[in-house]
Amino acid sequence: MTPYHAPLNDMKFLLRTFSTPAETTNRPSLSSEDAQEILLQAAHFIEQELAPINAEGDRAGCKLEGNNVLLMPKFKQALRAYAQAGWNGLSMPHEWGGQALPEVLAAKIAEMLTSANHAFSMITALSQSACKAIMAFGSEQIKQTYLPPLVTGDWTGTMCMTEAHCGSDLGLIRCAAEAADDGSYRISGSKLFISAGEHDGSDNIVHLVLARIKGAAEGTRGLSLFVVPKFDPVSGERNAVHCIGIEEKMGIHANPTCTMSFEGARGQLIGLANEGIKAMFTMMNEMRLGTALQGVGLSEHAFQKSIAYAKMRRQGQALKKPKAEVKQETAQLLQHPDIRRMLLTQRAFAEGGRALCHYCAQLLEVGEADSDAKREQASLKLGLLTPIAKAFLTETGLESASMAIQVYGGHGYIRETGVEQLYRDGRISTLYEGTTGIQALDLLGRKVLGDQAKTLLQFTKEINQFCSSLIEPQNMQENMQKS
Repeated sequence: MTPYHAPLNDMKFLLRTFSTPAETTNRPSLSSEDAQEILLQAAHFIEQELAPINAEGDRAGCKLEGNNVLLMPKFKQALRAYAQAGWNGLSMPHEWGGQALPEVLAAKIAEMLTSANHAFSMITALSQSACKAIMAFGSEQIKQTYLPPLVTGDWTGTMCMTEAHCGSDLGLIRCAAEAADDGSYRISGSKLFISAGEHDGSDNIVHLVLARIKGAAEGTRGLSLFVVPKFDPVSGERNAVHCIGIEEKMGIHANPTCTMSFEGARGQLIGLANEGIKAMFTMMNEMRLGTALQGVGLSEHAFQKSIAYAKMRRQGQALKKPKAEVKQETAQLLQHPDIRRMLLTQRAFAEGGRALCHYCAQLLEVGEADSDAKREQASLKLGLLTPIAKAFLTETGLESASMAIQVYGGHGYIRETGVEQLYRDGRISTLYEGTTGIQALDLLGRKVLGDQAKTLLQFTKEINQFCSSLIEPQNMQENMQKS
């Protein structure tokens, strides 16, 4: 089985060529040498600790014993090691125990994670998204209680939206919240398809739950967001939230997809009552960008497996044999035009998608700038690109995985090579955080028609200016020398 290797050369190229000016962000500057060293160390950890247990986790899956979910022991150990090494808080603020490193750097590491071990990456990605929602909307008390252990990775987070009867139509949510005398709420109802909703890989699990306060309006306008911990942060007592089942899935077997039952569980309101959708979409948009990176990671891993096999495997006759190959009975797969077409397509999807995600990460950083004008402009552009990145890159990632199976032929259809796992794991990425069709509706309805295409026209103008700057051969040569 071909081992995964992080595409460090292309990642370093992007960091060198398309750097974010330090004055546009609130983050400390980082030298190119330091950034490259961090990438190297991350690649070493991921290649040595996470990639080797990917296939094993797929075979072992998770176990439900009563209301407890047991992860594969090696998976649990890797989760602890990842947190202890400090990778979980890479781009999080110093204030909460993070390292405040650039988002563009964190995006590269997120891609490595999903390439090497898709199931593992989902736990860390959800935790970071939960942190972003709490930082944006949580009270000071909630931030002080939940952010430090979430940032370090001692606790993990989830996003609890979906219910069996409503799917993506969140206005139909029935999960209810009733105010208690102590200012907290009691949450009752059930949630479906909750990734890592229950497991034994962290000391606590923090659920962000969409629910309707008693008496609130119907539809999305009446939804509020609550933080509901598995264990009470002060007393340590078990809260009334339990896993009542895990799904038997097509892929990502090492990550438990849970049905969660909230039985009067104690929770605290995040943000304002009836504005839960606004707060939850902070988390969801973060996850959509993370899912786009999953698509890039899938394309990259599929390409690596395909090109390694195409070089090794000899099959059929080349249309035009090189002189050195005249006496060979069969040709490398790499010599067949259709194989080269698929390899080049996979590579284009991976490298082009990586560049798009790098650009989105830059916008995420500029969105933290002190200038209101720059923040608004970056936010609008990121809003436009988020559904594009999520939909396109997950679809092309799945196409790349399908091409990998095609390159391997019959050997791609069996478990031994690991190619079919890429397709099974990657299939979910086009579905969660909003299907491809939902992303299209968001793009056209909210992001294009919503502002009469002003943001779209501004973005296409920037593309045109960039392309025009590269028309002259001298400009192209100068850019190549800089890289």
